[in-house]
Amino acid sequence: MAVRSFDDIQVGDEIPAAQYRVTRGDLVNYAGVVGDANPIHFHEEIAKAGGFDTVIAHGMLTMGYASSYISEWIGSSAGLLEFDVRFVSPVLVYANKPAQLEFTGKVKSLDPQTRRGVVQVAATSAGKKIFGKSLASVQFA
Repeated sequence: MAVRSFDDIQVGDEIPAAQYRVTRGDLVNYAGVVGDANPIHFHEEIAKAGGFDTVIAHGMLTMGYASSYISEWIGSSAGLLEFDVRFVSPVLVYANKPAQLEFTGKVKSLDPQTRRGVVQVAATSAGKKIFGKSLASVQFA
């Protein structure tokens, strides 16, 4: 896929929505890869003792899915220069039902001299907003 051209982008452009599925197996695999042994990500009773209805996805895993969403739209993972996210809700992952993440985005600003832009990314799961402020700095071709 070709890297998205700056000349084809305008402030206000909306990025098509994309969905990602998160299972308990994904949480265990992610915990193993990054070394995050916090049991709220895989132990139901401990997650409930922490005030959650069930286990929750790692924030960085959720942010990783969002990074993939932006990178796929840009056409290159190298085009994602910086990504700042404020989390406002956890992603609940029930044993019998994977969590569904939905991402949308909108171009907030463009700089013709650097061919860079800022994209606002929204994330929801089970009808709840996951990200508060979420801005990605991106490089276009």
